[in-house]
Amino acid sequence: MKFVALVAVVPEEREEEAIDIAKGAGAGAVTIIHARTLGLKEKKIFFGLTLEENVTILHFILPRRISRRVLKALAKGLQMERDDNVSLVYTMALDHVVGINMEELQKFEREIKNLL
Repeated sequence: MKFVALVAVVPEEREEEAIDIAKGAGAGAVTIIHARTLGLKEKKIFFGLTLEENVTILHFILPRRISRRVLKALAKGLQMERDDNVSLVYTMALDHVVGINMEELQKFEREIKNLL
């Protein structure tokens, strides 16, 4: 089975929403990383304090066949076509994967068998 890493960078306040969207599209387990953005624009300063945007990085390992469905669901659900969008979702092919949860793998295999 071929796997893909799907990475979604979303505003911290939309973390749960993004997870629900991804799981609704077939994603399983997720690794959640809290981070800050550093863009090309100068950060806002308020009373001498720099205001930074907190983001959440959601990292999924998915079978390749469902990765596009999850990516499209996130793009639609997070309304990423808007001009003021601050989210980013991308995938990367994985050549080697070790340590994947067998329960997750069996879930994906059952889904494939049900489709056939």
